[in-house]
Amino acid sequence: MQYMLLFHQPAGELERTPNDPASADYWETWRAYMSAIYSAGIVTSGNVLQPPSTATTVRFRDGQREVLDGLFAETKEMLGGYLIIDVPSLDEALTWAARSPSSSTGSTEVRPIALLESA
Repeated sequence: MQYMLLFHQPAGELERTPNDPASADYWETWRAYMSAIYSAGIVTSGNVLQPPSTATTVRFRDGQREVLDGLFAETKEMLGGYLIIDVPSLDEALTWAARSPSSSTGSTEVRPIALLESA
């Protein structure tokens, strides 16, 4: 079964850059996690997202389209990236989510992929 792991972290974590010496430990934990999960052969796709400050939000209110630069709402945790994994059970997906560095500073959401039947 396929699950999406959504990595939510505090905004400050998402602004770290790979070449900042003060962030070396942070990036090393992510490298180790990604190496382990990719080596397990369960990742089908995924990406790191640009920082939340690069987001554009679209919504409709009173029949009018509104386009907002940046995040729409203030939140304590923000989406930093995702993976789609293929594992036999929710328990295994939860085990991988618990190992994620985002689980110790923010959270890792696990959501089953809905397979839609074609007509």
